Order: sequence, then C-alpha cells, then structure tokens
Amino acid sequence: MDLEKAAGDNWAFRVEHKNICVYSAKMTESDILGFKGVVEMPVSLRRLVSLFYDTGSYPRWVHQLASIQVLDKSEDLEFVIQQVINVPWPMQRREMIFRTGLEAAGESGVAVTMRSEPDYLPCSSAYTRVREGHGKWIFEPLDEGLVRITFIMYVNPGRDVPTPLVNTAMFEVPFYSLQNLRSLAANEAYDPPYPEEVDDFISISEH
Repeated sequence: MDLEKAAGDNWAFRVEHKNICVYSAKMTESDILGFKGVVEMPVSLRRLVSLFYDTGSYPRWVHQLASIQVLDKSEDLEFVIQQVINVPWPMQRREMIFRTGLEAAGESGVAVTMRSEPDYLPCSSAYTRVREGHGKWIFEPLDEGLVRITFIMYVNPGRDVPTPLVNTAMFEVPFYSLQNLRSLAANEAYDPPYPEEVDDFISISEH
C-alpha cells in the first residue's frame, strides 16, 4: 500500500496541541485509519538524519517502543529493523519488522520510508507479529532554520485489537513521538554522529 496515495487528499484535521497537528484518513479496504502528524522545529536536516540513523536512541522518542534491533543493513541506505511495541495488558506486545530507506523528497527535502516485512523472521511466541504497516517521515527545510516534519503511518495491529481502540490509540503515536523527537533534537547534550555514507546517495544541506 502506498499510504500517501491511499489517503490522497482525504486527511481530516483532528487536533493541534503544543504546535503539533494530527490528522487522520480512511484507508482503502480497511476500517483502521491512517494518521499524520506535522510539526515545525528549528533543526538541521543533517541532525535529523543523524538522529534517525542512531537507532539506539529510538526508545527515547518512539512512542511505546519496548525494544529495537537492526537485523540487516545494506550499502544502499536500507535497513531491516525489528521493533517491539508495548500495548495494554492483557494483549501481547506487537512485533513489527520494517524495511526502511532514505530518499530525496521534493527539491531539498529528505524522506525516511518504512514498509513491513512480516515474513523476514520466523514468528516468536513472545510477540504478535504485525503483518501490515507502512509509513514515511518527510523532512522539508523552511525559512529561518526551520524544518517541517511530517510523519504518516498506517498499522494494522491484528484482529485481537478492536478497531475503535486502534483508531483511538493511534492518535497518541504521532503526537508523543513528534513531541519526544523535538525534545531530543533540541538537547545539546545529544550529539549523534552523521553517517557519512549518506552523502554517496543524497545531497543534504547544512540548513
């Protein structure tokens, strides 16, 4: 599923809080909504790329992330990542396996893409494997040192989770993830190294 095409222009504004706007959209052939979060923050593209390559920092900002592991890394900027997500008791934690990539977006932006790879590993009895999930982070430089960050995502966590609960809980994901990301990016004590291999594929401005 191409999440952007599936949602089209059907994003409906839901809430704005702490300068973070959250939207939802009906997906084709699914009762589970896609979501989008948007925020502008003073940060450079290179710092954002560094932060996203620092997978060890993900538990500090990804909402309800219990653990993360890089399963594979290729020379063309693709990763295969396993994430385990906390869910309310008594449901079992969700395990998501994503193939992520980095690509140019528009004239001067950058995007991190995510698509599910549910059969990459044998399933574990410790988790419920999420079989359908797609997303994208888009970083667009603006004037005065600002970057607009757009986070779009669709996840079907499984039939054991009631759809109304999924659609309600999903609104927390973009808000808290973006809020935590903004705090970490502004933390001067946090200084992730820039992955120099990125420059072999994409020209990223110091803006």
